Amino acid sequence: PTDDKNLIVRAANALRDHYGIRAGVSVRLEKRIPAKGGLGGASSNAAVALAALAHLWKLEPTLAEIVEIATRLGADVPFFFLGGRALGIGIGAELTPLPDGSKQYLLSVTPKATISTAEAYAALQEATSLTTTDANPMLFVSRAKSEFRDPDQWPLDEQLQNDFERVIFDIAPEIGRVKSALLQAGARDALLAGSGSSVFGIFE
Repeated sequence: PTDDKNLIVRAANALRDHYGIRAGVSVRLEKRIPAKGGLGGASSNAAVALAALAHLWKLEPTLAEIVEIATRLGADVPFFFLGGRALGIGIGAELTPLPDGSKQYLLSVTPKATISTAEAYAALQEATSLTTTDANPMLFVSRAKSEFRDPDQWPLDEQLQNDFERVIFDIAPEIGRVKSALLQAGARDALLAGSGSSVFGIFE
């Protein structure tokens, strides 16, 4: 879309409104990350747009200011101003940097089946069993930050989980079959990316 449904357009408008910018801009987008895959393609586009336009319009926002604008665009947009690995709490916008881990090989597969974010969240809200009431202790905010600093302990494969799998695999069984195929192909573990539809496998 080229209207305000596009996060790049919304990012430009948010920056213009916040700083009272009158100038316009022409943007050309070449998509390389599969759309509707849960891989953060649109969010990363928004983050790059904010950074590029701030430079183009000679703005000098602080990191806190740009992150505040980014959060209004989407909970995962601020992550792209941090980079690397990070622990996200709350809606995901409160970030704590994590050290780089050991080198791993990931294969991401995006099937033809797609699930809208709205549909995914609606299904999740109807689910009766979520990790919010029985979460792994490593996800509790009360856990000392120092425990997240050991690159050899984060993340442990057996602790990888995504609540969306419980509902997405029922809505679109093809996505669940992708996870099974990755595991059968030798992946040490596999997980749904975001609300889908991409699934990634971790290989040696």
